[in-house]
Amino acid sequence: MMETKGLGLYVHIPFCVRKCNYCDFASEAAGESKIDKYVARLISEIESYRSNEKIKINTVFFGGGTPSLLSGERFLKIVSTIKESFEILPDAEFTVEVNPATLSDEKILAYKEAGVNRISIGVQSIHEIELKKLGRIHNVADFENTYKALRDAGFKNISVDLMYGIPYQTKDSFEKTLDKIIMLSPEHVSCYGLIVEEGTPFFEERKSLPLPDEDEEYEMYATAHEKLALAGYSHYEISNYAKDGFECRHNLKYWRDEEYIGVGLAAYSYYRGKRYGNSSSFDEYFASDSANYNCKEKEQLKDPFEYAMLALRLKEGFSLSEYERIFGKRFAEGKEKELDLFSKKGLIEIREDRIFLTYKGFYVSNSILSELL
Repeated sequence: MMETKGLGLYVHIPFCVRKCNYCDFASEAAGESKIDKYVARLISEIESYRSNEKIKINTVFFGGGTPSLLSGERFLKIVSTIKESFEILPDAEFTVEVNPATLSDEKILAYKEAGVNRISIGVQSIHEIELKKLGRIHNVADFENTYKALRDAGFKNISVDLMYGIPYQTKDSFEKTLDKIIMLSPEHVSCYGLIVEEGTPFFEERKSLPLPDEDEEYEMYATAHEKLALAGYSHYEISNYAKDGFECRHNLKYWRDEEYIGVGLAAYSYYRGKRYGNSSSFDEYFASDSANYNCKEKEQLKDPFEYAMLALRLKEGFSLSEYERIFGKRFAEGKEKELDLFSKKGLIEIREDRIFLTYKGFYVSNSILSELL
């Protein structure tokens, strides 16, 4: 089906039962009163986008934090405001991220009532020792029960998040996680390598973390590519795999440099040719005027590095002639020798007018771009 043109809408829910040991996102554990205050502020921000001619939306994404921490009532209240403030197109993709330990029948019913048609489950691993070290609040049984409950409720587009390169993980334990997920056959799999971010518990203990070495981590990445390909998943983005037609339409907007609106704490937007974002401080977010949500506003300027970095995250890459049209110069101009070397190493391919990374190139994309730009 042809996708009707519309913007993406991202809704940030910055609450968790507790933060994971690797997480540096804008989120925290909070009481009921703070959650209610946040929902009220979020609704006010959503309403600030109302106009006589409603903005058309064709993807909605509730991310976090843990959106499934919201009660069904709070969730439906937010969605009702979204539907009153925007025009949600009939073919819209509507995603909610969930943690297996926070989902309930009441919330699943609310999702169905709201029109949610895509669920993203944060699983990360099927091994208890790995989950515990990550600081996850769910166990393997929680995930299995959640997955079954969502299928029983009729959800036909489920994504599962996995991690590799995590403490105590081996190539064998990661393969077992992959095999379990492949057996369940979700429509989409996200597979992220651990990054030890400053300001996280993992960063504090980084010297003693029982992590796989670089070679083992690459083997896990390559294993994911191979096993998921054999199971019918296309490696369409550095960290994402999908069955045909189930690529995440919302995230594709970011990688294809298309416009979207973000609401909530620390949420960013790219709308009407401008990029702007909300504060990551709760106090500042609560104090700001809902009609002046666009703090830190700046004119959108096309940046060659950012353009290439985003586009080369995708298997489809980008058009070389389009790049030259936008920036007035050839891609990697003056770096033809380096480009040729990467091509000979099997990291980059150029076919007709398009350039793209191979799955081996995906793994070292940052170093490739820093050499070429």
